[in-house]
Amino acid sequence: MKTHRTFCRFCHANCAMLVDVEHGRATAVRGDSDDPMFGGYTCIKGRQLAEAHNSPERLHACQVRQVDGAFAPVSTEAALDEIATRLRSIIDKHGPHAVAIYGGTYAFQNSAGVGAIAAFAGGLGTRNIYTSVTLDQPAKVYTTLRYGYWEGGMHSFDTADVCFMIGNNPIVSHYAPPGSLPPFSPSRRLRDAIKNGLKLIVADPRESDVAKLADIYLPVLPGEDPALLAGILNVVFREGLHDHNFCGAHVDGLDALIAAVAPFTPEVAAARAGVAAEELIKAARMFATASRGVVSTGTGPEMAGNGTLTAYLVTALNIVCARFCQEGELSSIPRVFTAASPRRAQVGVPIQMYGKGFPASRFRGLTHLGFEMPCNVLADEMLTPGEGQVRALISIGGNPIVAFPDQDKMTRALDGLDLLVSVDVRMAQTAKRSDIILAPRMCLERDDITNLSEWWYEVPYARYTPAIAEAPGDLIDEYAMLWGLAKRLGFGMPLAGGPCPMEELPDKATFLDLMTAGCPATPSDVRDDTAHDNKAIVYADRHPVVGPSDPDVARRFDLTAGDMPRALDRYRTADTARDGFAYRMVSRRTRHRFNSTGGHLSALKAKASTNPAHINPDDLERLGIADGALIRIESAVGWVNAIASASLEMRAGIISMAHAFGDIGEDADKISEIGASTNRLVSETVDYDPITGQSLQSAIPVRIAVA
Repeated sequence: MKTHRTFCRFCHANCAMLVDVEHGRATAVRGDSDDPMFGGYTCIKGRQLAEAHNSPERLHACQVRQVDGAFAPVSTEAALDEIATRLRSIIDKHGPHAVAIYGGTYAFQNSAGVGAIAAFAGGLGTRNIYTSVTLDQPAKVYTTLRYGYWEGGMHSFDTADVCFMIGNNPIVSHYAPPGSLPPFSPSRRLRDAIKNGLKLIVADPRESDVAKLADIYLPVLPGEDPALLAGILNVVFREGLHDHNFCGAHVDGLDALIAAVAPFTPEVAAARAGVAAEELIKAARMFATASRGVVSTGTGPEMAGNGTLTAYLVTALNIVCARFCQEGELSSIPRVFTAASPRRAQVGVPIQMYGKGFPASRFRGLTHLGFEMPCNVLADEMLTPGEGQVRALISIGGNPIVAFPDQDKMTRALDGLDLLVSVDVRMAQTAKRSDIILAPRMCLERDDITNLSEWWYEVPYARYTPAIAEAPGDLIDEYAMLWGLAKRLGFGMPLAGGPCPMEELPDKATFLDLMTAGCPATPSDVRDDTAHDNKAIVYADRHPVVGPSDPDVARRFDLTAGDMPRALDRYRTADTARDGFAYRMVSRRTRHRFNSTGGHLSALKAKASTNPAHINPDDLERLGIADGALIRIESAVGWVNAIASASLEMRAGIISMAHAFGDIGEDADKISEIGASTNRLVSETVDYDPITGQSLQSAIPVRIAVA
């Protein structure tokens, strides 16, 4: 047996790990206590990597559907040959836009995954590239840069004296935007920070793990985050708590924002948001009078409607309180594998990442967000005949049947394709309906870098891990799959550092070097610097320092870009009534799943085999429903069965369920074993964001009955 240093890729936290390997097979994993970032921390999901790699459910070969509907194993080369042949026929007849490619959760866990997807789509010439980013948080990623950004970076958590989280629960999710609580050992880091004086404000419809630690907890009603934020901004302006000097020097549109939030007095805003006015005022004062620290959101507020407006108000609050690194300070989120950018004490060029000039969908006036199409048009793009109809989909590390809105519609769309290819390690819900399944290497069997998780690192921390276990069959890396298809189809793969070599498959390090061109240290550099012990490396001498502003640059933040802040007035006067649907369902994460992954692993399944409906005990009593009873939850577009679970963390009128459980349809006998797919309750064509296409996947109006 030999012990190797590596890092986990179960989720995006990338925790440092020690892995015991015997005869090429991982036998045990544990945290690496010597790692300077993680200090031995791992979560329960990551500690199942050995079982995940050795699971009897794992596919050891690619699978091709036969005439009788059964799957038969084939070699990877044979599978790629068949895919390429079928794609060529589709492209020749219908053009490149007839092919779509989707990068799901596990495309991101492979350090070359999304880069290879973008390169493949670019070489093919299809506009139909999708990732899971647009399913849950597109607004914060793709709409806020239009107001401008601070080149020096936002404050980091390690220097903060206040932290304001809206719908974040990184203790469980291991996710928070840059500047908020980093996802590595989050509970310990947060408790240590509080002990050292950090003030914590949490807004969430339920009393989450972080909310229980908060100095101020605001139990905001689902979907009413804009009212809460507008009320806080109202107090900040009314009491003159914003940074007058910073706003005078760097901010346009302040008067328009002040006028827009004027109707949201603490009393009005608190009533709309469902919180106490005095607590809203205290939160505004606590945040604005602190020296350092940011406000951020999790996925919930964006999925609850008005995502673009909420992201705007969060951005505006950070701007008017000047929560940015200044000249002479170490810049936050330094990054090693991301192309270097100026770090100066000035506003960067505003970036419009959607709309005119971007590839357009055929539906709802939506366009690309950055480099990708919004996920919530994909079903219509597949179902609707005409020029540009998607006829083939390659899904990499994703599971659209349980991840996308309107499961019935997505199932019809997938079943109607000429070709559905899934890259998956097991027969997940979407893979089972595919024509061809490509079986990939898992994380311990491939080289990777920490390019995904570095967006949370507060120092220039980097890792390159080689493969440490042997693949148990004829399996290859996802980037090699896409390279193989591109070569067979006769096009190249453009990367940041130039065209990918197409004569012979480049090794992973070469591909990553091209993909990350312009970064402070190339993946090959990091590999060579750490080859002797495979430890992480901190390039302290490469931590960028915020430089002075360019005296010839006069850029300013623009708080009136696009439709803001006029959208706040429309929100204020909108009719929110949902007759017949008295309850609101909110989404949640669970410690024992990462989206749809983990339910087949013994330790995780033992902890949580279903996704119960967490409901306030008083609501259950009022409805005459016993704790543990089977209930039926109905929305305007669908229904699911679920198991009721009494929970004091829920306020009255709110239900909370985790997403990405269940299977196609509803079988009451299996609810306790596999849970329910909450995406059956929502539609991508109703209550969607007009910019991002984000559908209402939280704050869903529902009613409850005994099943």
